[in-house]
Amino acid sequence: MPPDRRQHGQQLHDALRQVDADATERRRQREVEVEGAIDGVYISFESFPGVQLALEKLDPRQGALHPELRSVQEVDLGDGVTVERATVFVPQGKLNHFLDRITRYVETADAAKPRNRELVDRIQAVRTASIVALWTDPPDEFPEQAQMFWWEAWLRRRDGDEVTRFRAFAAAAGLRTGRRSLGFGDRTVLLVEATVEQLASAVDVLDDLAELRRPHDPTQFLAEGDATEQSAWIGDLVDRLEPADSQAPAVCVLDSGVYQEHPLLEGSLPMLDCHAADPSWPVFDDRGHGTEMAGLALYGDLGQALASPQLLRLRHRLESVKLLPPPQLQNAPDVYGAVTAAGTSRAEIQAPARRRVYSLAVTAPAATSTNSAAAGQPSSWSASLDALAAGRGVLADEDGLVFLDDTGHDAKRLFVVSAGNVRSWKPGDEHLDRSDLEPVEDPAQAWNVLTVGAYTELDTMTGAAADFAGWTPWAPRGELSPFSRTSVAFSRTWPVKPDVVLEGGNVARSPDGTMFDTPPNLQLLTTNAPLRTTRLLTTTCATSAATAQAAALSASVMAEYPSLWPETVRALIVHSAEWTPAMKAQFPAGRRKAPRIALHRRYGMGVPDLARATHSAIDALTLIAQDTIHPFDAGAMREIHYHDLPWPTDVLAGLGGAQVRLRVTLSYFIEPNPGRRGWQRRYSYASHGLRFDIRRATESNAEFQKRINEKALAEDEQRATSSNDTGEWFFGSDHQRAPGSLHTDIWYGNAADLAQRGALAVFPVTGWWKENKARDRSEDGARYALILSIETPDLDVDVWTPVAQQINIPVSITTAP
Repeated sequence: MPPDRRQHGQQLHDALRQVDADATERRRQREVEVEGAIDGVYISFESFPGVQLALEKLDPRQGALHPELRSVQEVDLGDGVTVERATVFVPQGKLNHFLDRITRYVETADAAKPRNRELVDRIQAVRTASIVALWTDPPDEFPEQAQMFWWEAWLRRRDGDEVTRFRAFAAAAGLRTGRRSLGFGDRTVLLVEATVEQLASAVDVLDDLAELRRPHDPTQFLAEGDATEQSAWIGDLVDRLEPADSQAPAVCVLDSGVYQEHPLLEGSLPMLDCHAADPSWPVFDDRGHGTEMAGLALYGDLGQALASPQLLRLRHRLESVKLLPPPQLQNAPDVYGAVTAAGTSRAEIQAPARRRVYSLAVTAPAATSTNSAAAGQPSSWSASLDALAAGRGVLADEDGLVFLDDTGHDAKRLFVVSAGNVRSWKPGDEHLDRSDLEPVEDPAQAWNVLTVGAYTELDTMTGAAADFAGWTPWAPRGELSPFSRTSVAFSRTWPVKPDVVLEGGNVARSPDGTMFDTPPNLQLLTTNAPLRTTRLLTTTCATSAATAQAAALSASVMAEYPSLWPETVRALIVHSAEWTPAMKAQFPAGRRKAPRIALHRRYGMGVPDLARATHSAIDALTLIAQDTIHPFDAGAMREIHYHDLPWPTDVLAGLGGAQVRLRVTLSYFIEPNPGRRGWQRRYSYASHGLRFDIRRATESNAEFQKRINEKALAEDEQRATSSNDTGEWFFGSDHQRAPGSLHTDIWYGNAADLAQRGALAVFPVTGWWKENKARDRSEDGARYALILSIETPDLDVDVWTPVAQQINIPVSITTAP
């Protein structure tokens, strides 16, 4: 309560009178008039510290013309002190609504309960509102006075002509507005480029302003914006951009080339890093797809980069290898492996010491896609990627592909490959069923690559063009994108694909469900090669877009941890992934493994997250081990690795029966044997396999080692093993035995049980190295990455600190009996 209500009320009354007088004088002097605008004044009401305004009394909604609350801000004054600030538009002649109430407050100020005290007691100050008062984003993001800036102008919907009036004001004031406007309930939004001073006069001319914001998602506005409008946004980002240095890791885009002169790309892609797999091809982008991928591979979310006011320091660079020949030419499917190998070689010759991730968003229909028994089997292209990932060279001669015996640990490569797209739909299709029936395309079935599918968070048609009135997004938020292919149709003899999913956009259906399309509002903003237009921004979607973002994520991990192997980066991406609520809703209740495994083949492990991939949390401890195992010797198993884990044993034991989660991911690269001779035993596709197991709570180390020896022998001979364990693995040991060179599972149980499980074994199983002693490369060693994380959800407990001091835990290597 104010110390002197009478004085307080009189001060507010005088301030309102002054606001009215000032507004009248500004209207008399204004140079811009807009037909249909209502004269009035924007007034800022500010509360006492720590007090909330009576907002409903500031928004009376009485009569045809009445004061209207437009925006509310909480203003931080420092030291934890805040005030509430409300901006109200008062039409000319309607100020008496507040003056009369304050007058009655003053007249009854000596009473115990003055009239209108709920309104007036809370108001500390009244002043004319500037555009600062209409700014509802954080105050420190308000533009500098002379800065040319794109504003998001939120207009109240009054008569349908608010956009027309705003554009008329902008034209008269010499301001540029965006071509499109978006509707949100009782608000309409459009973009305007202006300095603070240029836009300030709007409050004296227009009654339509409700809020001003920084554009947070310019995709819908810029996707169809003209070249001039897009250039202004691009220029703003370039001014805030700090490219990574030449020693930083790179995403090598294997595609149609890249438009290197693009202002958003040229600082991260010098011409000397632009190549073509065939020296006779030009290196520039003559199809457009490669430039679209480059924007996402460099920025991830380009829309967010454009919207942010902050300096953007990039952590990685770009390289480009033109894998697709100029239009009218086409690579034969049987040479794609050699073309890919030639392309990677050119990038590596140019910068041999650079760490890089290869992004491949070019796929071909699998030749065996109609044969469910064969779906997922290797092709010459996928086998070439597996060989390149494993560090081997690939040479094409008249007899076909030859894998060169030049493997080396330092030559390992990480390929991020798109799962391929569902390209058409029919009325009556269910998009999840369609995706489950469409197997991933060649070469996404490769064992050693990170295969990327698509999901979507884009589930609103707000802002869609008029042509899409009544259309609805097909996939709900958080679900698999209708574009994405899966490995549900694969035989169990082939790996799970995709490994992860990222944003790939959505599909819209017509009101009668007979037509399908992808409007810009359901796609991602990215860079454009000006082949048929001068516009430098466009939209893209599907698994290609998801793959480019996954490559950016991988390069970010490389930048954060330069010593990590490609095998480890792949493992971290997968290990960081989580299923969305929509995906989790598809997993049935109960403990049946088969439905879970089928959904694993649809979603992979879910959506990866950079923060989870690069940092532990207090309640989510992540441990990483990189090691080399020698699997075989003269046809027999040679080594088993036992890892003593730096477990927070006391903390876990103290939690007793509280539920915790343990996640384990094992990643390694196999050497392929692509000859189609049954792929069993001596003719198996993989050089070797690795598996992991955790010590049980009731086992001694000796008992654990004995069980692992027996289990390794049983798996090597492809015999079933019995399971007798507490807790529950989400997929189970049978799924871990599935083909592939990446295995992940999640154990759920109580903390006291987990406390006794501080040992893990990694052991080899059969492959052609074991069965073909003359070609066994075990002596060179097989690298692997092992990642474990302990999570204590919903528990306020620190599992990280007790482990922080425990480093360099030795690995025990035993020779198999």
